[in-house]
Amino acid sequence: MPSSRILLFLLLILAVHGGYDWLSNRPQDAGTDVPSGKLRSLSFAPFREGYSPLEEIYPLAEHVEEDLQVVADKTETIRTYSSLGGLQPTPDLARKSGLKMIQGAWIGGGYKDNRKEVDALIQSANANPDVVKRVIVGNEVLLRGELDVDRLIGYIREVKRAVKQPVSYADVWSMYMKHPKLFAEVDFITIHILPYWEDEPISVDNASQHLEKIVRQVENEARGVAPGKPILIGESGWPSAGRQRGMAVPGVVNEAKFIRGMIQVANRHGFDYNIVEAFNQPWKSELEGVVGANWGLLSVDREPVFPLTGPVYENPDWPITYALASLLLLLAAGLFRNSLATLPISRLILFLALAQVFAACLVGLADFLWYTSYSVWQRAYTVVITLANTGLAAALLYRCSAILRDKAGDFGMANILRTAYMLFIGLAFYKTYGLAFHGRYLSFPIEQFAIPALGILGLMACQWLAHGKINRQLLSFDQLIGWNLGRRRDPLIAYSLMLACLAMVFGEAMAFLGGRDFIQAHPGLSAGLPVALEYTLYNRQLLSWLGCLVTLSLPFWTNRHRAE
Repeated sequence: MPSSRILLFLLLILAVHGGYDWLSNRPQDAGTDVPSGKLRSLSFAPFREGYSPLEEIYPLAEHVEEDLQVVADKTETIRTYSSLGGLQPTPDLARKSGLKMIQGAWIGGGYKDNRKEVDALIQSANANPDVVKRVIVGNEVLLRGELDVDRLIGYIREVKRAVKQPVSYADVWSMYMKHPKLFAEVDFITIHILPYWEDEPISVDNASQHLEKIVRQVENEARGVAPGKPILIGESGWPSAGRQRGMAVPGVVNEAKFIRGMIQVANRHGFDYNIVEAFNQPWKSELEGVVGANWGLLSVDREPVFPLTGPVYENPDWPITYALASLLLLLAAGLFRNSLATLPISRLILFLALAQVFAACLVGLADFLWYTSYSVWQRAYTVVITLANTGLAAALLYRCSAILRDKAGDFGMANILRTAYMLFIGLAFYKTYGLAFHGRYLSFPIEQFAIPALGILGLMACQWLAHGKINRQLLSFDQLIGWNLGRRRDPLIAYSLMLACLAMVFGEAMAFLGGRDFIQAHPGLSAGLPVALEYTLYNRQLLSWLGCLVTLSLPFWTNRHRAE
């Protein structure tokens, strides 16, 4: 009878979880299908895992050829950012695949490197006029502050004298507005419009309108200097994963919505465009974190991130993660079967629900971190943090089981829980410091702290159900029934976590207040602060992280008035 009762409620928990996952991952409307035919242009950087321009490990010729074949049926043109670094054979291979090129030269702060890039661009453009239809000298070098505008113009003029193709320079749209003399120097104006990265981030629902507005604004600005000069949207796209910025939320469905909407606007108004980018770029995670590595239409494995037609799934692989979480629940039920046999129905359901929640969090953590790990060190961290969460989940289930069975405290388990939480809190401080002061490219580590935070709430739920109240001694880990190992300084941990929350809000708001375009739109602290706080407090990822920090502090308020 007890076994059949456990099985019945296991099936109930699994059904509820399965129904939730099914409803959460229904196909979504991502806007109008992309019209039949190919995209106009895709940014092309054939860097696979283990290859990086930062480490000067460049793609092989066979990689370039294979990737060109992958994109040949998706686009008419590719845009490259360099003429060296393994990309030398690209024009010949693009010809074989029936592709045209917008070829670039990577310009930076080093004169010798610039000289090699410019010479290679000129040579390639002159040798392959049937493939290389336009050239771009430099990419966001003004934004990075690596070159002054006059030196850049010198390179542009040199290339214009040496090649027959139209010549341009590519940068975010505001750089052209800041340096209007560029309008007269280029044959076509290449601007990057990335609503996610704007100083005032744009939601995906308003991104297409923003794109149209910026193009018109640049056209109006250029009209007085170079009327009628064509405009190329050199980069526009949306990340499929990473940190939220204000109203801009990364995601697979949102990337599909933006790309489809952008193409509709471009076709409707005759804009020329290049989508960033063909493939997710693992090497960018070193500079720009998870968000920087996930702008591709195709994954690192060269699989489509989303379709250009039809409905889109945020997580089409949810049945796999659900199945793995269910197996973990069955394992937990088997390990605790003797303890569960005597529990009343309400307590049994709570324990099984907590076990399934922990299992789902654990599988989600491992899946997300492994997908967004691109190096040995990142994967090693994934393994370590997953094992740490597994151990903590097991300890929490053991403690929850004891509470629900009205058992006395366990000295050894108390020390394990305290040590585990102190380690997680130390990591939380480290993560929050980075997010508060250097958080532009850092993701909120919500998945890594879901089990620690939910574990505390689970302990509270178990106490309430078992005793009708929350026992402050049971919640403080080290002062279980029969033990008194209280720490007088524990409230300092709680106070510090609250200060970390304030630092997080302050750092996020200051990141907006420091933006050049933000300052121009909202001059003065009194005008800018309310807007910055609105963007900050709209961020659901940030609010979830603050919730984790507050929850982690709860056990350490319990010692505030207690003497040793």
